[in-house]
Amino acid sequence: MKSSEVLGIGRVGMTTTSSASDTVRKVGKESLETSKASDDIQTDVQTLLDELRRLAAQVGDIVADKGGETWQRARPSVEGVVSAGQEKGREAVDAVRDVTDNFVDAIDKSIKNRPYTTLALFAAVAFVLGATRRR
Repeated sequence: MKSSEVLGIGRVGMTTTSSASDTVRKVGKESLETSKASDDIQTDVQTLLDELRRLAAQVGDIVADKGGETWQRARPSVEGVVSAGQEKGREAVDAVRDVTDNFVDAIDKSIKNRPYTTLALFAAVAFVLGATRRR
């Protein structure tokens, strides 16, 4: 009796062993194919990322160029608006100075012509301001 028969392996055991070997080989080949596919996918992803970076740079350049052109076209208008705003500000300051000068002149005339009336008026204004500050 053969040792394989004693162990109960026989032809069935040999077939199972060769079947297992075939399965291991197939799994190995599939693993290699999967690995190659994975490498291909990684390469494709890297290529895609590089292309996206180039696209982003190109879009940034276009926006910068268009923004620069737009600024050059809008700059005179903006400068005009700023200049007009400065002029209006100067006019407002001059108007406040005129009103202040007129108010001071009116107070001086009031003090000279009616000193007691002016003093009573200022006392009443001071009382009202003091009363509103307490609350």
